[in-house]
Amino acid sequence: MEHLTLKGAHYELGVQRGKLFNRRRISFPLRLDTFQLQHGKQSEELLRKFFPEVCEEIRGISDTTGTDYLHFVSWMLCMGCCMYNLEQNMPAEIRGCTAFAYSAGGKMIYGRNNDLPPCLRKESKADLYVPIGGNLFYMATSSFVNGEEGLNEHGLAVAMTFVMTDLKKIRPGFNACFLVRYLLEKANDTEQAISQLCGLPIASNCNLLLADKNGGMAVVECTPSLKKIRRAERAPHGGMICTVNSFTSNNMKPFDDARGNDYGSQRRYKTVLDAFIAGKTGGDPIDAAKCLLKGDYGFICQYDDDPNFETVWSSIFDLSSLTVYRAEGDPRKNQFVRDSRLHNLKLNPLPNHERT
Repeated sequence: MEHLTLKGAHYELGVQRGKLFNRRRISFPLRLDTFQLQHGKQSEELLRKFFPEVCEEIRGISDTTGTDYLHFVSWMLCMGCCMYNLEQNMPAEIRGCTAFAYSAGGKMIYGRNNDLPPCLRKESKADLYVPIGGNLFYMATSSFVNGEEGLNEHGLAVAMTFVMTDLKKIRPGFNACFLVRYLLEKANDTEQAISQLCGLPIASNCNLLLADKNGGMAVVECTPSLKKIRRAERAPHGGMICTVNSFTSNNMKPFDDARGNDYGSQRRYKTVLDAFIAGKTGGDPIDAAKCLLKGDYGFICQYDDDPNFETVWSSIFDLSSLTVYRAEGDPRKNQFVRDSRLHNLKLNPLPNHERT
């Protein structure tokens, strides 16, 4: 994984990344059909309305790399939404991620396995953002600019999980990864994030897990037409919540178009739920999260029969200390390494003129 630290105005953030792409001679397979281009154009109008700063960041990349902005942003807005011609485009629309949060031993802990095709492992990123006018935050992603999970300076964790959507149901709006980026940069806690999320247009089905250092936890199950807030459940050692690649609320299940083709979503959900109900997550909460993510308590990352799918990275966040523990690759084979960049920057903040 890459580990960048990006600081400055949003356009300059994009220029910094664009220069890196140029040095590495990275180009992008922007092969979009008529439907995708139309979706991208309409979604960009909404993205610019609600989150103009990130559009400036993308423009910084496109200007620096000499790429047409509208084509480039359209490609990004189709990710995790309607990138269905897989033989021509990346990233592939297959995901098997599991995310959870829980309170234990006076701590708030978040954990996640990010499950993707192994070709995305090398290009995945674990970046620290210090944007002018926004929260500073850590974000992990198999893309760039938008993210799959993250933690901000206020102790708010935000994570998405992909839920399949029939193309006829997709609408212009934010894809799940741009929702993660927006909330990390704009929200301070779970309730504020819920309020902000409910005001945003959603392009396709997804789950958004939210957890903060004060114990607030929720999953918002989203479709283009409906949002359902699911609150934490009680467990022997404290509250917990989990999300996978399907909807859990009964009234939301009819909107899931995966038809069971979701990499054992329900098995993974049951593994997490059973571990908490059985009290297996007692003791040191970081160690307990590691055991769960490594599959010690049941199926969660064991894709051994599929050579084209694996856990690309595994994360644990201590929301109070702003500390990240990350295994880059299958957590059964790779150690969790502490990442203290967000913690250290919060303790030694930049001068005010560099943040405003």
